[in-house]
Amino acid sequence: MSHADRSPSWEEENVPAAASPASTILSLQIGVIIVAALYFAREVLVPITVAVLLSFVLSPLVNFLRRLRLGRIPSVLIAVLLAIGIIAVIGTIIGSQVAQLTRHAPEYASTIEKKVSTVRELALDKISGVVEHFGYDVKSGQTSTTPPSTPRADSPPREQPAPGAQPSNPLALLEKYLSPVLSPFATFGIIVVVAIFVLLQKEDLRDRMIRLFGSTDLHRTTVAMDDAAKRLSRYFLAQLGLNSAFGLVIGAGLYLIGVPNPILWGILSALLRFVPYIGSFMSAGLPIALATAVDPGWSMAIWTAALYVVVELLVSQGVEPVLYGHSTGLSPFAVVVSAIFWSWLWGSIGLVLSMPLTLCLVVLGRYVDRLEFLDVLLGDRPPLTPVESFYQRILAGDADEAQDHAELLLDKRSLSSYYDEVALKGLQLAANDAERGAIGHRQLEKVRNTILGLISELSTYDDGHPPSSGEPPAGTPKDQQRIAEAPPPKTILNPRSLSAPWQGERPVLCLAGKGPLDESAAAMLAQLLDKHGLGARVASYHEASREGISSLEVTGVAMVCISYLDIQGNPSHLRYLLQRLRRRLPDTPLLVGLWPADDEVLKDKAVQMAVGADYYVSSLRAAVDVCVAEAQKGSRPTGKKQAYDGG
Repeated sequence: MSHADRSPSWEEENVPAAASPASTILSLQIGVIIVAALYFAREVLVPITVAVLLSFVLSPLVNFLRRLRLGRIPSVLIAVLLAIGIIAVIGTIIGSQVAQLTRHAPEYASTIEKKVSTVRELALDKISGVVEHFGYDVKSGQTSTTPPSTPRADSPPREQPAPGAQPSNPLALLEKYLSPVLSPFATFGIIVVVAIFVLLQKEDLRDRMIRLFGSTDLHRTTVAMDDAAKRLSRYFLAQLGLNSAFGLVIGAGLYLIGVPNPILWGILSALLRFVPYIGSFMSAGLPIALATAVDPGWSMAIWTAALYVVVELLVSQGVEPVLYGHSTGLSPFAVVVSAIFWSWLWGSIGLVLSMPLTLCLVVLGRYVDRLEFLDVLLGDRPPLTPVESFYQRILAGDADEAQDHAELLLDKRSLSSYYDEVALKGLQLAANDAERGAIGHRQLEKVRNTILGLISELSTYDDGHPPSSGEPPAGTPKDQQRIAEAPPPKTILNPRSLSAPWQGERPVLCLAGKGPLDESAAAMLAQLLDKHGLGARVASYHEASREGISSLEVTGVAMVCISYLDIQGNPSHLRYLLQRLRRRLPDTPLLVGLWPADDEVLKDKAVQMAVGADYYVSSLRAAVDVCVAEAQKGSRPTGKKQAYDGG
């Protein structure tokens, strides 16, 4: 099989093709049309959006009522009526609180004016003391008044509206006075009706989404959509409960401090906290201003500000991580930008809905291939796969970034799993680029030095079992799901308990293949063998060449492991290498590690027999297992060629 016929690896299949200028322009045009539609159709889209989000919150309650055998329609109606009742009570409370606040507004304004005057006088006294030596009186300089302007004699008189002029048309009167009153009720009615239909036809809407975005893989898309809907429902319900508790604590604290209308500010705080990062501090503005207006001093305002700061820190840093994790799945920059974007599109309601809307878009992007760009733009997941991130760092020669990236991944997987699933695959990308001439000799040398330095830095890590990561979070990207967390080899040998050939200081010879980066793979295997009680040393391909095989140091070698990142579908040079090793080490087991797991040698038994190795493996973990088994057996294998799949 020629190299051109080699099946592409997963990373190669997922390299995005360069977009043509025409497709880019078309995508931009579609984006502009969508934004324009969101803006001009906001009167229709806002109620529908609120209804859909309300259905996410009510869905767990509907499911609970259906489990009580109430039926679909009664369950939906009861849940919606309960929500209407709660909203009506909250609206009534807000109205009464606002009316009470309005009655006392003149008193609060008078107190504010006195404080402003006091602050102004203090400021002027300080300033006058500073500039007094310049001979300028600040206070007297501020007492100049400007005479009121008088209209010019030649200016035409302004027309004054006739007193008491009112529209004579009764329909115009009804539109003028009833429209502002009926409009909120009409919007609320639309929300209720749409929410009812969404809850009643949830499965039908899901099927339509599958038809639009995932008809090529019905099973995977159905499971993904159901899982996303359940997770979003739980998240929104948890967020609603947490924000309600936040508002309750704020309201109780303001009541104890003595701020008027604490119920109003508690409800406002609960609503605005749906705006991440800044929502709770935005809601603090009016209560602090009111505390300043009520109290002749400043203690009430200070206590109010401290209440908001302390409660917000406790909730965001203590309760939220325990309730639904440290991350919402959104990048901080995306959260701020989305808040600005949705508030520009839909005003204040857009600001409150920005977080739920953006989270829904990110979850869709993580489950639906056609919308994956939303996850890339808005999500907090790395835009590159771990393999691509590894390759980018070693390609740039950034050893520190490569080590930092490795340490993050090693928190969840063993060292052998990291080498097999990330480092070796990244080296394959580098080897492929080197083969087609995309990497020059100097850059290839930098890549080689960087990876060898990384391997040296990771020598402090044990090849231990990774901690259990539990259930993956909602919308875990496909690249993260594809990274295996295979357990490492279990056995750690004691060299003193082995047979004589294996008791040497370096009983395993890790021989690099012919490729430019095969020595790096051999170094990884040697390090893993050391961690499992088998000393190993690395030898280059040239040391086993026709010219160098006679001088190859083989004292104390009990096994030879040959590493190949890519043999280009042509095992002839591998066969000749094994023949030379057989002549030099006639009784030593030979293992060939072919890290491209789809290579023909690993699939064809006849080819394996012709090549002549004793073992064939496709992962470092399997290579360690074979070496450990050979060390424990301590005898020559039967001669039957064996292939291991790395499991």
